[in-house]
Amino acid sequence: MNKLAVIAVLFCTFCFGQQNQDIEKPIRNLFLGMKNADPELMKSAFAEGAILQTITKEGTVKNENIQEFAASVSKFSKDDLDEKIIVEAVHTDGSLASVFTPYSFYFKGKFSHCGANSFQLVKLQNEWKIQYIIDTRRKENCKEIK
Repeated sequence: MNKLAVIAVLFCTFCFGQQNQDIEKPIRNLFLGMKNADPELMKSAFAEGAILQTITKEGTVKNENIQEFAASVSKFSKDDLDEKIIVEAVHTDGSLASVFTPYSFYFKGKFSHCGANSFQLVKLQNEWKIQYIIDTRRKENCKEIK
């Protein structure tokens, strides 16, 4: 491979990696806010009018209020809530991004449950924000993320 091709590949890899970091930033801030019991950091991750949903064990979809969810975090101490994720997929088209993250959730250092998050993000005023999250939760068939 000639030097120009190598430079082009490295440049594209850097640009794509930077774009993913920008997209992942609100997701990381959401979980950092949970871990640090910081509802303001959590709320800053979301677009206005964002939606938070969970698929229940019974197979129904439960809506959660983001403001109430963020406020509930302040009742805990730092490090009580820790959601560890793996970013498995990031797809983008202009100002829309979709991110899929399997996770393990720990409460006060002890494994609680696992599942997956599906995030839809939008780029507003040059900043990525979470517009929609839906997740699953289960206690069995978990592969713990450390």
